[in-house]
Amino acid sequence: MVILSEDNERTQGEDAQDSNIRAGKAVANSVRTTLGPKGMDKMLVGSSGDVTITNDGATILNEMDIEHPAAQMLVEVAETQEIEVGDGTTTAAVLAGELLGEAEELLDQDLHPTVITEGYNEAAELAQEAIDEQVLDIDLDDDTLQSVAESSMTGKGTGDVAAELLAQRVVSAVRQVATDDGIDREDIYIHTQTGAASSATELVEGVITDETPVSDTAPRQLSDATTAIVDTALEFDTGEADAEYNITEVDQLNQAIEAEESELREYADKLADAGVELLFTTDDIDDRVAGHLDNEGIVAFEDVSSSDADSIAQATGARQLGTLEDIEADDLGTTAELSIETYGDDEDLAFVEGGDTDHVTLFVRGSTDHVVDELDRALNDAIDVVIAALDEDGVVGGAGATEIAVADHVRSHAAGVEGRKQLAIEAFATAVDAVPRTLAENTGMDPIDALVDLRARHDAQGRAGLISVEQSGKVGDSAEEGILDPTAVKREAIDSATEAATMILRIDDVIESGD
Repeated sequence: MVILSEDNERTQGEDAQDSNIRAGKAVANSVRTTLGPKGMDKMLVGSSGDVTITNDGATILNEMDIEHPAAQMLVEVAETQEIEVGDGTTTAAVLAGELLGEAEELLDQDLHPTVITEGYNEAAELAQEAIDEQVLDIDLDDDTLQSVAESSMTGKGTGDVAAELLAQRVVSAVRQVATDDGIDREDIYIHTQTGAASSATELVEGVITDETPVSDTAPRQLSDATTAIVDTALEFDTGEADAEYNITEVDQLNQAIEAEESELREYADKLADAGVELLFTTDDIDDRVAGHLDNEGIVAFEDVSSSDADSIAQATGARQLGTLEDIEADDLGTTAELSIETYGDDEDLAFVEGGDTDHVTLFVRGSTDHVVDELDRALNDAIDVVIAALDEDGVVGGAGATEIAVADHVRSHAAGVEGRKQLAIEAFATAVDAVPRTLAENTGMDPIDALVDLRARHDAQGRAGLISVEQSGKVGDSAEEGILDPTAVKREAIDSATEAATMILRIDDVIESGD
């Protein structure tokens, strides 16, 4: 009996499992060398010639043209990790690939995929218990949060000195927007600009927009300016219906011109009467209106994007107006400082700083486009991990310390499990060991010696750490060295990697449609 059409291709049983596992491992191996402070970068060249240089796991996997459905699942692991906690994408992908590699050996020993997945799921629960025990009992003060941010950025093209300064900027930004109700990630923006070293990055308590005033003679500095945001065009209202006027006398023409001019002048009059000194519109401003605004001393910006308008509203406290009728004082905000600066080839940027604002922008500088792009990714990750540390359940030791503790905890409990599932739990522990092993390998250490030293230190002191930058590849205490990761990053990496690996292992039939 023929069920599938001739155009369909079907792979079953061991062949399907082998294909899926090999695809997953290939994806994990593609980002393995980027892991850690001395991980290597990847150059990704698009079909149009666009070049991306990065060691960010999520970016690499998203830019790769991956067609295999099982391999695509590991891409989704990195995407989920990025969305949920902002960092640990490479760790999650590497761990998922290791779980698949260990499962491949278990399948060769005739373990059923169901037994392996059950063992992996039980081991993942044990791993979460181990993470609970590794949470550090320390205050999440600025120094701790800076260590978290710096640990996230180390190795991402920031340099040691710049990473410290950038970490300070990140923590200041997060503290600035923190409220009693929590932290809104959308209140922190990043604006990149080439032309200076990364150490020139600064924190702006407000918004940066690349729009310029409609009048060339407008002042480039304003202080304590009453601000209005208008979500409509300031131009002559022609109406929606087509109309034709028959003018037979010069007086009629003059009256029509004066009526139009009066309507345009009225825009400036209403804003001036309300005390507006600074205006932002999301639509066009007629040239004649711009002239009247200039005469009234009102600095105006047109065609401001909706996102910038929202940000300026948050920074200044102004409300977005759909009409200029009946403007009230509560509709207006205050710009503490407006500054228009020129960068590069006569490129102007407007810095709109609020008073007591809960909206900030990191103004990121870099020598080239590739540098600022990588800094953008690094700072986004750093912001996310600092927020995760504050919002979730604290921090744990980084640089392989937590993974060593997890592997030890899982392995010690495996002996108490009956049946073949014990082998799967032990395999899970071996897979977790791959994270510190890869860190050591990327640093230039002997991975076996590093694992032995780490395990010995963990057995003796209950915690371990792989110090690979400051101490040139020596084993030390990650907490004392200030190498810290949010607990949420470790939890998410374990969960997402386990889910992806077990899902792939349960597939024994692949049907490809020929459509």
